[in-house]
Amino acid sequence: MEEQLPRDLLQGWLVLVVDDDPDSQDIAALILRYYGATVITANNGQEGLEAVRKERPRFIISDLNMPLMNGWEMLHELQLNRTTADIPAIALTAHGMVGDRDRAIAAGFLNFLTKPLTPKTFMKDLLILMLDIPELAAHIALR
Repeated sequence: MEEQLPRDLLQGWLVLVVDDDPDSQDIAALILRYYGATVITANNGQEGLEAVRKERPRFIISDLNMPLMNGWEMLHELQLNRTTADIPAIALTAHGMVGDRDRAIAAGFLNFLTKPLTPKTFMKDLLILMLDIPELAAHIALR
């Protein structure tokens, strides 16, 4: 039997989901909220930047290809600002091709997830990637 993740795993965590696809945004937000996170959303990188500056989330999940400002550009802008450069960001894309993960990490993303998001695997996949965030790794270890 598969080990159940605690429902309050992300209690007290503010997470930003940036995606122009409403279904992907809704699925990610729903799952993160299920595990206790407070979720804010943005429809493109420009809205994402504004949300980060206003809310200061613990981490960001961002689509790469969006109108107005894509995820690559948003991450670059975040890295230029000392107050936002340390916020971990995980790339999300429907076009996971060979080399994309390495390119995303080289650009400064913590890691890379591919769409479509599925409730069955999303949280576990995300947690594996987030163990690279010392604060979260310590939080999980205390459980």
